[in-house]
Amino acid sequence: MAAVLNRLRRARGQLDGVIGMIEDGRDCRAVVTQLAAVSRALDRAGFKIVASGMRQCIAADGDGVEAPLTEEELEKLFLALA
Repeated sequence: MAAVLNRLRRARGQLDGVIGMIEDGRDCRAVVTQLAAVSRALDRAGFKIVASGMRQCIAADGDGVEAPLTEEELEKLFLALA
């Protein structure tokens, strides 16, 4: 999860940059390019979280600590990112 947190922090910084660009009246092409980078970073973080959930579900040993995600729940999470 450390990688996901780093990615989200970087995306937050990029989003702050986009807000600043808009406030400064920067060129729309530059704003959209940076906004697309933020979007990709968020998508990648989401996919990493879903992939982690899949690994946890596969590795679940039934110890009752946390109920594993069902295939339907994983699919729903995955499709929420699409």
